[in-house]
Amino acid sequence: MKYYIYFDRYRRPKKAVGERELAEKYGNDPEKLLQVMGEEHGTNGHLGLLSFETEKELMEYFEKTGEEIIGFYECREESRPYNF
Repeated sequence: MKYYIYFDRYRRPKKAVGERELAEKYGNDPEKLLQVMGEEHGTNGHLGLLSFETEKELMEYFEKTGEEIIGFYECREESRPYNF
């Protein structure tokens, strides 16, 4: 199934919308989805179109991607490569 993933300006995935939900709630218009997400999160972001076989794969993607990004930007590791 295809999912439209909204990423915030820091490229963190915030919401996934399936094809059916896009058609029902947003009139099958990705631009409208992007506008609504920007208003809800108070920031500009972008949409990505990804395809997953199951919803479980989608959740695994969110877990994996979210942790990598959060770990990098919040500097959870001991080393900080660019400490000026």
